Amino acid sequence: MNKSMLVGAVLGAVGVTAGGAVATYSVVNAPSYAQVLAVKPVTETIKTPREVCKDVAVTRQAPVKDQHQLAGTAIGAVVGGLLGNQVGGGNGKKIATVAGAVGGGYAGNKVQAHMQDTDTYTTTETRCNTVFDSSEKTVGYDVKYELDGQVAHARMAKDPGRQIPVRDGQLVLADQAN
Repeated sequence: MNKSMLVGAVLGAVGVTAGGAVATYSVVNAPSYAQVLAVKPVTETIKTPREVCKDVAVTRQAPVKDQHQLAGTAIGAVVGGLLGNQVGGGNGKKIATVAGAVGGGYAGNKVQAHMQDTDTYTTTETRCNTVFDSSEKTVGYDVKYELDGQVAHARMAKDPGRQIPVRDGQLVLADQAN
């Protein structure tokens, strides 16, 4: 073997060894985790509708059977006429009877109207309305981290804890929300 070939082989071996050492050094010294500085949960308010029903007492006016109060007018006129007939004598008695019938008819009409207005009944009805229940749901996490001296942010689906794995200088965010 000649001298130049031996020198070439030795230099080649040194070069390969040095290249491997440099590559190994950069792989060994490359960070395998990013340091988490802060984690803030991202929440969303969810409103769920539901129907609430309750029974309530409702007062209504009873249906009117004699809309024009004819019965009250007639009964009042008869009673008023009888009372008017007891007063006076002769033509005065006739005038008192007519006046009593007219006054009694008017009074009977008003009494029956008042009785109809105050004639009520109460029923129970179910009344419903929609109310909304609110709840908070965590939809992700805003994460502040440091990698190679640089501070950055990422949104993640899960809380990463204290460190985030790094591969080839990039975060491993398989479950990243955005």
